[in-house]
Amino acid sequence: MTFATSPAAMMDSCAPAHNSPRDVSAAEDKDLALYRKKFRRRLPESLDELRGPTQGIVELPLHLAWSGMTSYDLGKPRQRMGLYRTVLYEGLRDDLPRYLDSGVLLQLWPVLRTLVDRTVRAVWEDAFPHLASRIR
Repeated sequence: MTFATSPAAMMDSCAPAHNSPRDVSAAEDKDLALYRKKFRRRLPESLDELRGPTQGIVELPLHLAWSGMTSYDLGKPRQRMGLYRTVLYEGLRDDLPRYLDSGVLLQLWPVLRTLVDRTVRAVWEDAFPHLASRIR
């Protein structure tokens, strides 16, 4: 038994399925919403909960500093900024009050906000509008 199949039909059956731009956009929106939720659920109720160290050497555990420095000297501005950036990205809910200080965060925020991606920045500024007001 022989079946006649046109070359175009054969090509259509072998071609990978492509999502329409609308499908891709919806998937990206869903991914972005999940990404935002990941950071939002880690936030403290108030910046007042952030009572981490303000001086000295801070050693971060490996679940925070898994890809780089683990020891930060808060007396060195670049290291202090690096610690805050790392904790904002990698810190779990219990890590934020342990390693971040509200006063230092407020002081660093105008520059720090440019070192984190827009999702992290938006989550923090939406939750704590006075962070956003620090840049004006």
